[in-house]
Amino acid sequence: MGKGQRATQVYKSTEFIEQRRDEDGLVVGSDPFKLAPSSSASLLETEKALKTGDTAAVAEAGAAEPAAAAASADTAKHGGEHTSELDTVPTFILVTTYLSYLMLIVFAHLRDFFGKLRHPEEYVQLREQNGWAPMVSDFESLWTRRLYGRIRDCFNRPITGVAGGHVNLLERVSHDFNKSFEFTGRVRNVLNLASYNYLGFAQSEGPCADKVEAAMREHGLTQASTRAEAGCSQLLVETEEMVARFVGTEAALIVSMGYATNALNIPALVGRGCLILSDELNHSSLVSGARLSGASIRVFRHNDVASLEAELRRSITQGQPRTHRPWKKILVVVEGLYSMEGEFCRLPEIVALRRRYGFYLFVDEAHSIGALGKRGRGVCDHFGVNPQEVDVLMGTFTKSFGAAGGYIAGSRALVSHLRLKSHSAVYAEAMSVPVLAQVSSSMRMIMGEDREHALEGQQRLDQLAVNARYFARRLAEMGFMTMGDAGSPVVPLLLFSPAKIPAFSRECLKRNVAVVVVSYPATPIITGRVRFCISASHTRADLDYALEQVSEIGDLLMLKFHKGDASAKRVAELEGGGRIKTE
Repeated sequence: MGKGQRATQVYKSTEFIEQRRDEDGLVVGSDPFKLAPSSSASLLETEKALKTGDTAAVAEAGAAEPAAAAASADTAKHGGEHTSELDTVPTFILVTTYLSYLMLIVFAHLRDFFGKLRHPEEYVQLREQNGWAPMVSDFESLWTRRLYGRIRDCFNRPITGVAGGHVNLLERVSHDFNKSFEFTGRVRNVLNLASYNYLGFAQSEGPCADKVEAAMREHGLTQASTRAEAGCSQLLVETEEMVARFVGTEAALIVSMGYATNALNIPALVGRGCLILSDELNHSSLVSGARLSGASIRVFRHNDVASLEAELRRSITQGQPRTHRPWKKILVVVEGLYSMEGEFCRLPEIVALRRRYGFYLFVDEAHSIGALGKRGRGVCDHFGVNPQEVDVLMGTFTKSFGAAGGYIAGSRALVSHLRLKSHSAVYAEAMSVPVLAQVSSSMRMIMGEDREHALEGQQRLDQLAVNARYFARRLAEMGFMTMGDAGSPVVPLLLFSPAKIPAFSRECLKRNVAVVVVSYPATPIITGRVRFCISASHTRADLDYALEQVSEIGDLLMLKFHKGDASAKRVAELEGGGRIKTE
């Protein structure tokens, strides 16, 4: 057995990385990854201690348990109890939010009414012309023209360079009320809390970038063909095998686009005469795939296992509409981590229902793979669920791996079927060489199979878990109303009022902090929010600076809705690792 293989074996049993940390568990220093060993020598020392029976050395090496493992165990313990943060929203806040939207819509209609009288040429696209119907209806475009247009400057801000822990933002201004923008020529370096760079692999230099460059020199850039024709390469086959080993399934299929991984593969799994039971907050790619399949679709309440079971009972007993024949297949579709809410799916309970009712289970791990679980294997690893209990595991490489595309993992029969029937394999281009190299290099690092950087993957997982818990806990201590489960790398903070949504974004930008604000139709109309995306590349100084600025903005915009017992209860939830019932 070679040195690298021995290091890998010991690494898989290693649960802590020796490094300087503060009282909250965050790595001290300007760069969280500078302290990562460049070789596996320290792991070999642990192996020698195990062989010689040096219990003191072994105890010293494993003295501190990683935050990722604690998050997995604690959340699994409390995962059965689920309540919504919206249950504690004061009635005054809800009423004023509805009234604010009502006022905006009324004034929007008034502006349209008088605008059509004074400037009819600006509304040509909304009227019938020469017998042709208008491109869009008046009411459909009202939201875009009169509400979204007011805050366009808060979205789609252009950047340059790599979206790491910090990002370079291209400044722009508008002189016509956000109808158009002009670049000022200046570039601002801002703290990036807006990108899905969970493990910090979005880097232009480092071991992954070096391997990407080497792969391009050896294999070129692309196969310029579909997988079914001439696009299958040795690098693609090896990466698919690695993905299957990583998630714990028999085989995997790689797709070059994350959205298409859902939209083009679900229609190959179900069709007419089948039933899809979908969580009401599933991603639009899952919704598109379900609609394209031609199967019947029924929706159950978000993360509500009782609602899912009620739909299952009703669907099984009644069968198909009109004929009442049994369904050919029943496919339950959920997400591992809901990115708008920061909540984990209740996988153990859903798996228990699967054993009872015999449906097929599709889990979208776009945000959870690489970010959850003590080994980064996603929501199954987080809850200790056997991946074989899930029929279809889907994930993307755009978040935790710093790449692009996605995968479908499952049994060999499933993957073989998709390679022949899925449009993503038959008609879409094969994944390019640079992306494959980025996926394989980052995944090898997480798995501990990169002998030169055997510890860095686990270090990133550990740092992400600690960062996420620290940031969410500090927000709750300040009195902000946040959503999500403990350990989620996505931390939503509720803003409610439509006026506070753009105000929060603009105030953050003034303080050189990049954030994402979200409102209707991406969320329910009353739950506008800012969504903080925490990364392993953020240092303690980064998070403290962001928290200081957010606290100032919260005082300015009066966003600290939780006071006293409510704040303490939320902090207890986050420190306990799960959700607690609201009385």
